[in-house]
Amino acid sequence: MDAEEYLGKSRLFRRLKNGPHGQLIELYIARVVKDGLARQGMWRCLNLVSGLLSWLSRRHRELNGFDERVLEQYLTYRAHKQSIQPGDRAALKRLLSLLRDTNVIPRAPLPPIPPEDQIFRKFAGYLRDERGLAPKSILRHLPVIRRFLREVCPAGAVDLGKIRQDDVVRYVERHVHDSSVASGKAMCTALRAFLRYLYYNGSNPLALAECVPSVRRWKLANLPTYLSAAQVQKVLDDCDRTTGLGRRDYAIVLMLARLGLRASEVATLTLDDIDWRSGTMLVRAKGRQQVRMPMPSDVGAAIVTYLRNDRPVSSCRRLFIRTLVPHVGFTSGCAITMIAQMALKRAGISGCAHQGAHIFRHSLATELLRSGATLSQIGQLLRHENHDTTRIYAKVDIAGLRTLGLPWPGGLQ
Repeated sequence: MDAEEYLGKSRLFRRLKNGPHGQLIELYIARVVKDGLARQGMWRCLNLVSGLLSWLSRRHRELNGFDERVLEQYLTYRAHKQSIQPGDRAALKRLLSLLRDTNVIPRAPLPPIPPEDQIFRKFAGYLRDERGLAPKSILRHLPVIRRFLREVCPAGAVDLGKIRQDDVVRYVERHVHDSSVASGKAMCTALRAFLRYLYYNGSNPLALAECVPSVRRWKLANLPTYLSAAQVQKVLDDCDRTTGLGRRDYAIVLMLARLGLRASEVATLTLDDIDWRSGTMLVRAKGRQQVRMPMPSDVGAAIVTYLRNDRPVSSCRRLFIRTLVPHVGFTSGCAITMIAQMALKRAGISGCAHQGAHIFRHSLATELLRSGATLSQIGQLLRHENHDTTRIYAKVDIAGLRTLGLPWPGGLQ
């Protein structure tokens, strides 16, 4: 039963439509239909709105006084009468958004911006305009700078000029070992950028960036974590391809395994990026690269199956979208990483340093190297800007490295 047929038979919808808020109910249900809710979801939304209107009427309160505070009061009241489902708050927030869009109630006042966020906004503008950093790179600085400001500058901008060398050194010494060596280096990089910004705009008279201690980490010291070809195939075989969700996740994992895409690259793929005539796809890679890559036949077949049978109807142009409403694309590569983690868990693969999407990238590079591909070819496929990034895979080619070993002076032992 589709939405139109259900609404035509629903007595609850007819009663609300013929009531004092009939026009609002029609607008609300139109938004619910647009979001792609199924019949049960529509009934739940109408039931919630009906209960809310009755609750307001019994308390002699008008709908134009509805806001987040009243929403929570109603949910608390409803929780004493019956169970609250996960989508109930979202259904009422949908009504709240509609009331504001139609000017029935005023817009919610903007919350006050914390002092550290005010500083970071200006710093983000400096990184974007003066340093040319991408938005994702700018956001990586946020946790470091927020913690630094809360510890060293609790009064906000007033304390920026009071930062001294000892404050910076002591802060790094306190937190450099909080996580991995790579996280410590990233923290110091963010601090240097922020201290350069303070000197650049005159907030601090001292050039403190040079006093940030260095974190020692040898380049190419670690071996890349990878799966064998048999393990990768087991991960793919254990994907549940009997359901729409499983077929979507299978197409995603297959793309990670065959093309070595990063999680963010999969998440940002759109329907327009695929050229079915040439069998290629446009990948928005790291460093603002746009690379057109060939699409293997099995990847193309998995995508076609997903598009024909399982992708929900949506105006969103992202290739892979959420199965739950609203049917929109993933906000970041984190969802792709979680899909990869679940696939590895289903296959019983554990004990790897990386348990996410990137392990398939390492596995592809390692398998290509053992099959005779050159480092230059692998770097081109993986879209590496630096040859040193690709060179780390040479360390997993044990057979090739044995040919470079010199004979032991004392003979065979």
